[in-house]
Amino acid sequence: MSLRKSPRHFISTRIWHWINLIAIVVLFMSGLNISNAHPYLYWGNYGFTPEQAWLEVPRFPGWMTIPGFYSLAKARDWHLLMAFPFAFGLLFMWIAMLWNGHFRRDLKTGKREWRWSAIRQDIVQHLRFDFSHEGSGKYNFLQKLAYGGVLGILLPGMILTGLAISPGIEPTLWWLVDILGGRQSARSIHFLFAWGLAGFFVLHVLLVLLTGPLGHLRAMTLGGEHEPTNPPFAKPKGDAA
Repeated sequence: MSLRKSPRHFISTRIWHWINLIAIVVLFMSGLNISNAHPYLYWGNYGFTPEQAWLEVPRFPGWMTIPGFYSLAKARDWHLLMAFPFAFGLLFMWIAMLWNGHFRRDLKTGKREWRWSAIRQDIVQHLRFDFSHEGSGKYNFLQKLAYGGVLGILLPGMILTGLAISPGIEPTLWWLVDILGGRQSARSIHFLFAWGLAGFFVLHVLLVLLTGPLGHLRAMTLGGEHEPTNPPFAKPKGDAA
C-alpha cells in the first residue's frame, strides 16, 4: 500500500468534527429517551391517539438512551445542553467553510459531475472501495453529495425542526411551524432527520474502518499528511467488478 500527499484538514474542520460528534451522540440518545414519553408520530398541528399516528415508534432500551433510565425531565436537560454547541458549531463550520474556501473547493459540485457517466463511474469505484478519485479533488461526487446533504439539509433541518417543536420558542416562531406543516409535522421531520443522520454515521464509520482507520483518525486529529492510494479492500484498477 503506497502513500500520497493529501491536503490537510483545516483545524476548524477538525475541531467542529469532534464537537459535533459528541453533540450528535448525546442529542440522539437523549432524543430516544424523549421519544419513549410518547412513541407516536403524526402529521399536521395536532395528534393525540394511536389511531391518528402514521408511525408507532418502538420503545428504546436504557442502554440506547441518556440517561440510561426513563426520565423525560433529565433527557430534556441533556438535549438542551447539547443543542447549543450543536447549533452554534454548525454556524461556525459554515462561516469557516465559506471563509477558507473549503466549500467552494471541496464540496461544491460542477455540471460535469452531474452527468450519468461520471456518477456511474463513482458508484463503481465505491463498490470497489476505491476512493482515490484522481483529478476530481479531495472528494468525489458521491462524497460531495453526502456531505452536502448532511451539512446543508439534515443538520440545519434538525435545528429548525427542533426550534419548531420547542414549547418555549414555538409561539415566537409560529411562522416556522406553519412552513413545516404544523408542530406534529415538525416533530415527525425531526425524527426522520435524526435517523437519517444515524444512518450516515453508521455508513461513515463503516467506510472509515474499511479504508484505513488509522490514517483517517490521524487526518481528523492532527490534520494528516498522507492517505492510502490503494485502500485495503480496493481492487486494482483494470480488474473486473
